[in-house]
Amino acid sequence: MKAAVSVRELHFDYGARPALRGVSFDVEQGECVGVVGPNGAGKSTLLLHLNGILPDEPAAAPSVSIDGRPVDAANLASVRRAVGLLFQDPDDQLFCPTVFEDVAFGPRQFGLSEAEVQRVAAEALARVRLAGFESRAPHRLSLGEKRRVCLAGLLACEPSILVLDEPTSGLDPRGKRELAELLAGLPATRIVASHDLDLIARLCSRVFVLDGGQIVASGPAAQILSDEPLMLAHGLEKPHSLLHAHPHA
Repeated sequence: MKAAVSVRELHFDYGARPALRGVSFDVEQGECVGVVGPNGAGKSTLLLHLNGILPDEPAAAPSVSIDGRPVDAANLASVRRAVGLLFQDPDDQLFCPTVFEDVAFGPRQFGLSEAEVQRVAAEALARVRLAGFESRAPHRLSLGEKRRVCLAGLLACEPSILVLDEPTSGLDPRGKRELAELLAGLPATRIVASHDLDLIARLCSRVFVLDGGQIVASGPAAQILSDEPLMLAHGLEKPHSLLHAHPHA
C-alpha cells in the first residue's frame, strides 16, 4: 500500500533564510504522527507543503507525494481535496457570515448538490458538537468554537488526511480536552504539529522532532517524548503525562 504522505529531501528557503533542509519521512494510511520542535523550527512551513500552499508555484520535481501522487500542478486540485489543513489561527480560515456557510463552502466548491451540501455540513457540525450553530456568526464564537467550525469545514470535504497546525493553542484546559477527544476519534490519517506535548502523547503513535529545518530525531511517541535530554536540547519539555514514565519504556 502506498504511503499516505511521502516527503523526500524537501528544501525550502524564505529568501536567504533556509526554512527546511532536506526533510524526508513517510506517514502510513491511518497513522497519527506528531511534529514537535521549538519556534522557528519549520513546522508550519512543512505543513503548508503537504497540500501545495507552498511553494507558491508547484515544483517541477516535487518532494511531496500524497497517496502516491506528486504534489504538482496537474494533481493540485485532487491533493487539496485529499489533504485538509487546519490553520493555527482560525481567523485565517473563517470568512463567511455564518457557521453553516463556512462549513458548506468546501463541499460547494466540489460541485455537490445542495441536498448533499446540507447533509455533509450537518454531519460535520454534529461531529464537532456544534449542531444548532448553523446561523451563528463565526466572529462571535469563542476560540475553541471557531477551531471546531474550521475542523467541521475540513470534515465536510471528507479528506483522507488531516494536517493540524497547533490545534490546541490558546485553548483553556476544557477546550483542549474536548478538541483532543474529537481528534482522537477521527479515522483519517493525521499529522499534528504542536507545542502541546500532552496532546501529541495522547494522539500520536510516532513523533518527528524538527529543529533548524531538519528532522533531528524520530521514533515511537512515548520513547521520543520521554527522552528528557533530547527534549531539552531542542527547546522542549517532557510532557506532564509522561513525567513518571521510564525513558525508552
